[in-house]
Amino acid sequence: MDSLTPPQQETLNFLKDELAAGRPVPTLRELAAKFGYKSHRAAACHLEALKRKGFVISGKGKARSLRLRLGEYSQAVSIPLLGAIPAGFSSEREQQTEGCVTVDINTLGFKPSRTTFAVRVAGDSMIGKHICDGDIAILEHGADPRPGQIVAALIDNKCTLKTYVVKNGKPYLKAENPKYPNLIPSEELVIQGIFKALLRRAKD
Repeated sequence: MDSLTPPQQETLNFLKDELAAGRPVPTLRELAAKFGYKSHRAAACHLEALKRKGFVISGKGKARSLRLRLGEYSQAVSIPLLGAIPAGFSSEREQQTEGCVTVDINTLGFKPSRTTFAVRVAGDSMIGKHICDGDIAILEHGADPRPGQIVAALIDNKCTLKTYVVKNGKPYLKAENPKYPNLIPSEELVIQGIFKALLRRAKD
């Protein structure tokens, strides 16, 4: 690959740090603010140079789809970030795609698949499991949960993140914070994903 100018290298390093920390791909506005550019155009030019030189790739027409070239960072994977999920009281709010988080497979401790996804945690009902507001939870869709596993679930058409429990043959969801009640389905309980890993942003 072609060599980079100092501003291009700084932009690439910033992208690597942001993605490795589990944060969404920076916008042009965020890049311009980070490096003090007077317009978004300068940030766009550096990104285009990184694409042209083969250091990053992006999906055509998809917002926040930028990712590091896997040939250069062979252990990096991009996982879709599907908005926020309550770790408090369940919510009827639909999850919105925010983009992707790019992480190292060795950091995750497992190899993600096409059914792996991420959600941003909102609330404090899972602090007993050290899952805090603002964390990013990595989950796997498709497998049946075992009692005691943390799951993203749709309970009576409301989404939430809780511990999966079975008592007397009947499943329900348990909060890991005594301030919150157990959630017992009156109609249905659909498991959307099983918790696999956690990403946490350092506090400023």
